Amino acid sequence: MSKPFDYSKWDNIELSDDEDDVHPNIDKESWFRMKHRSRVEREEREEADKKKIHEEMAKANLRIKEIKKILSKSTNTNEDSDSDDDLEDLDGLRAELQSLEQSNSDHQDKLDAYEKNKKWNVDNMCHVVEERTIVNKNVGESKFSSTGYALPKEEEVVVVNKEEGKAGEEKVDDVEVPTGKMSSANISGETKATKPAVVSSTAAPVANKPKSATVAASNAAIAKFQQPQPEPEATNSVSVSMLSYHEFTEKYADVVEEFMAIESLDRSKEFLIQKGDILLQENASNYLLLASLEDEMNGFHEKMKLVARQSQIISNIAELAKSLQRHPGNVIVPFFQRLDNKELYDGFMDGVNQFIKRIEVRAVEKRKEIDEERAREAKEHGAASEDAVDISTIPLEERLGPGGLDPMEVFESLPESMQLAFESREKEQLEAALGAMTPDEASYHMQRCIDSGLWNA
Repeated sequence: MSKPFDYSKWDNIELSDDEDDVHPNIDKESWFRMKHRSRVEREEREEADKKKIHEEMAKANLRIKEIKKILSKSTNTNEDSDSDDDLEDLDGLRAELQSLEQSNSDHQDKLDAYEKNKKWNVDNMCHVVEERTIVNKNVGESKFSSTGYALPKEEEVVVVNKEEGKAGEEKVDDVEVPTGKMSSANISGETKATKPAVVSSTAAPVANKPKSATVAASNAAIAKFQQPQPEPEATNSVSVSMLSYHEFTEKYADVVEEFMAIESLDRSKEFLIQKGDILLQENASNYLLLASLEDEMNGFHEKMKLVARQSQIISNIAELAKSLQRHPGNVIVPFFQRLDNKELYDGFMDGVNQFIKRIEVRAVEKRKEIDEERAREAKEHGAASEDAVDISTIPLEERLGPGGLDPMEVFESLPESMQLAFESREKEQLEAALGAMTPDEASYHMQRCIDSGLWNA
């Protein structure tokens, strides 16, 4: 029977943060630090003592070797020499040898006592035996297709290829395929046409036509078949993710807008499965966020709620994919399956409502920032004064001019040169703008300015 493992050395484990051994009048953290410092200082003293003992034992061992060498020579060469001086020297060396050996024995006993009474702690309990760095040779291989979705396993591809091969063999059984090569002369129609392949016994009879026409038609069909057919354009999720926000909105804004208008969760799931390579991107998430903020600022509160929900669907799918360490396109169905659970759906809607509240608060703040920016720009251009009034805030009935025209509408219809003149309030600039027009055009615009109150006659 094999000897059982000895666990007794683990009986003497010292913990600096043992909460069972805390002084009632000392702060716990201070007590832990004090115990740790005491342990470190004790171990440093023990290591210094061990180092000193090893040095003394090393010196003693050298002296013991010298003495043994001297005694060995004296016994071999001076067997006939029995003088008193020689005997006294040998006796002295033997006594010194015995003393050194006894000293080494005492030192070894002390080292053994240190090792036996050693306190185990987190610093000396374990040590590194071997270190290795393992590099995965498949680290550079992509597990996803060009559209961002998970690729099938290699064995699944082999099985599919075998099945397709069998199906192809079954289809070819009833078709006669010519095995000969067609020369370039035959393609250009300079030689006689070869016999066409028989596709099926029920083919319609061909009308009698001239040989040249038959050759030209055959060659045209062959040339058309041999031309490379354009492949349908596939959306690459990698290329989509590398687009700037401006490029993304120019190319895919219509897709995001269509997703924003979907009210049904089932329809949203189907749309994400079809267009997930576009919608599950950071640019799409930013587009939805800005759209919801813009809708709230423009007063479309109900539309903002729907856009906010669609935005949270994208964000939650991205978070779920990150937690599961999977591609976002592969967690669309699991995410919507979770929404079938009432508790999870209520939690999702709570998150949507919190997001809506943040949008509402941000819309108020953004509106204030825009008003402040407009006031600052107006002040810089000299249009702001103590009695200045924002004409857009005045009701339409009150701001109509003497001729019944809206000054805002008239101002926007003016040529750019006249608008700049009115903004700068410089008469010379207005005269120059009118001088560049025909008399009828200048008279027309000035009369509208008078009727709207922009100019006092």
